[in-house]
Amino acid sequence: MKNLKQIIKEEYRKILQEQTQSGFIKTLKIRKVHGYFNCSDNYLTLLKGAPSSVGGGFYCDNNNLTSNLIGAPSSVGNNFYCSYNNLTSLQGAPSSIGGNFDCSYNNLTSLEGAPSSVDSGDFVCSDNELTSLEGAPSSVGGFFYCYKNNLTSLEGAPSSVGRNFNCRSQKNGIKFTEQDVRKVSDVEGSILT
Repeated sequence: MKNLKQIIKEEYRKILQEQTQSGFIKTLKIRKVHGYFNCSDNYLTLLKGAPSSVGGGFYCDNNNLTSNLIGAPSSVGNNFYCSYNNLTSLQGAPSSIGGNFDCSYNNLTSLEGAPSSVDSGDFVCSDNELTSLEGAPSSVGGFFYCYKNNLTSLEGAPSSVGRNFNCRSQKNGIKFTEQDVRKVSDVEGSILT
């Protein structure tokens, strides 16, 4: 027997599916959200109609976003999570965020369109199809994770990383050394290769 929470979640999904046309919610016309905005787990294929600015975090992970992030907020005060989609591009990603940026578990072949810097949070681009780090933020205040990709070079990596840098376990079998990382990035924490 289903519990009340499961029933409510199923009904909510039915309502969202009824209001969805071509992957976006027809009635969503929010300009600015002062807190958090969560549209995760909703089968969205586009972010058209999302708020233009979010004061807290913006979560669009676990959807069916396929090509890019056009329609995403241009600024996010905290975290931005777009992991577990089918993204092939970060075009349309916020230009500034105040927390973590997580685009892991997608089909990204490039980081072009990523925020130019992630000053106080982590940047996670692991489990994609990246062959290069071109387009990565110039600096990351927290952790930088680029493991489980197809990287052939670390060119384009952030010039500074405030915590750990993890580039181990590349899908193509290439193994980087600590010296490889130090050639491209000033890392304050541990280097995991």
